Amino acid sequence: MTARTVSTARLSRRKMPLVALGASALVLASCGTGEDSPAAQGDVEPQVTATTTVTEGGMNGGAGEGEVFAVAELVNPEGEARGTAEFAETDSGTIVTVDATELTPGFHGLHIHGIGLCEPDSENPNEPGERGAFLSAGGHLAGPDGEAGHPEHAGDLPPLFVTEDGSARIMTLTDRLDRDLLLDDDGSAVMIHENSDNLANIPERYAPDGPDEETRNAGDGGSRVACGVVTEQS
Repeated sequence: MTARTVSTARLSRRKMPLVALGASALVLASCGTGEDSPAAQGDVEPQVTATTTVTEGGMNGGAGEGEVFAVAELVNPEGEARGTAEFAETDSGTIVTVDATELTPGFHGLHIHGIGLCEPDSENPNEPGERGAFLSAGGHLAGPDGEAGHPEHAGDLPPLFVTEDGSARIMTLTDRLDRDLLLDDDGSAVMIHENSDNLANIPERYAPDGPDEETRNAGDGGSRVACGVVTEQS
């Protein structure tokens, strides 16, 4: 599997562990900057650009190197760009990375839906007659065995937290998604919801009979505020 490499500048957004920073500082210190240093005498060529392999363990390495195989361009119902999503294969599963902008601060439901459509005004295939933003993407993506019920869908992901400036970033590992499932005949779509996702966690003291069907379907995430069709990375 070919490792994905990105420039150190791009990775500057990610918090590098202090241990790694300390090690870098020691290396720099050992090189020296005085007149007697190899660099000063012209014996060592300065390094212009550094690259880092992205693994599921982040900057410290992990169980496998990730190769991006699919991407999604997120848009709001008006067609305005709202970020990107990437899917990378690793030895342990699929790494999903979402970068989003211009969203309402707070937690939002984040899921993969079962149809690769992001139509702003469309009919819900599961509820004929119901129309709304991105409804044609269907419900949450189920696994090959047709798992039913939130949060057991293959497309169920951790909630996305948006900061006060409207930006968000999440990287999560799942073994429920793979290339074949995401890129099947009817495709799939990344969806960000208006509200937080309760993961159908409704305590019995509030609902003795457990969560209702609507909660089991989507975790009460509310309307769909951003969508991106998952496409194969060429």
